[in-house]
Amino acid sequence: MGNRGPTLEDVAREAGVSRATVSRVVNGVRNVDPAIQRTVRDAIDRIGYAPHQAARALVTDRAGTAALVLSTTDSAFAARIFSDPFFGRVVDGVLPVLRRRAVQPVLHVAESERAREQLVAYLRRGGADGALVVPLDEGDPLPGRLVAAGLPTVLFGRPSEDLGCGHVDLDHAAGAALAARHLWGTGRRRPGMITGPESAPTARPRLEGFLAECAALGTASVPLARGRFTVDSGRRALAELLALDPSIDAVFAANDLMAQGACQHLGERGVAVPDAVAVVGFDDSAAARSCSPALTTVRQPVEQMAAAMAELLVDALDGVGDGPGSLAFEPVLVVRDSA
Repeated sequence: MGNRGPTLEDVAREAGVSRATVSRVVNGVRNVDPAIQRTVRDAIDRIGYAPHQAARALVTDRAGTAALVLSTTDSAFAARIFSDPFFGRVVDGVLPVLRRRAVQPVLHVAESERAREQLVAYLRRGGADGALVVPLDEGDPLPGRLVAAGLPTVLFGRPSEDLGCGHVDLDHAAGAALAARHLWGTGRRRPGMITGPESAPTARPRLEGFLAECAALGTASVPLARGRFTVDSGRRALAELLALDPSIDAVFAANDLMAQGACQHLGERGVAVPDAVAVVGFDDSAAARSCSPALTTVRQPVEQMAAAMAELLVDALDGVGDGPGSLAFEPVLVVRDSA
């Protein structure tokens, strides 16, 4: 192939189909057998073919791009978005799907009203064919504005109201209930909880799920402290919990970073984990495995959820179904050394 890069003819030879068939798959023509589409896309992956976006746009009236948007109304939080492993996991899930479907990602961070206005205007001008949005706040206005502008949109997380867009979500309350049942099953009767920021979409269902299950098991009063999904905030929240109730024998933290901070604080105070205080996190991120001791946690399959989000959007762009669909994932408890 020299330096010219793989061509449609190269893909056709690799897949064992005609050049015209490859062209139809690349350009999103719908009357191609799904098995042949998979064969062609696998061949594209193997040889690294990249469609010429300008030429493709002339044929399909599409930009060939999708906006991956991290959206927050908290400008201070936006400054540390990329230090949180969650967002790297989202990108890891989205990119392979978009590449396989010959769609280029364009990353945006919408952290202010002006940034949201600029993004909507950019997308309305054809800057991208649709949007994959990770809203970090329950009342984020961006998804509704994208839908109102007629832009295909899929969210990471269920919207608080029916916006008419697609989404992927996890049953966060059920995951928190798994944590409560596990702690009860190991003999813990005085649990505390480190909940997430009040504005975070996942904070309320994780809090309510844990408290409801604790009450059902016979623990009516659970001391609470609020963190900000960071290690340092987990350390501070654990100190608050111990000040509220020095007799707690378990802690459920609403994400792994806060659970890691809780373990660090307990270690500094000479409190053995899990012998004296058991700790359970949420997400099953890299922090769960690097923590000492390794965290028992509730798995949120972020990469698979993000991949499904991308598939839903590209299917909608290709005219599959009536619009972006939705998928729900189930949480799984991962038992390690901390509880």
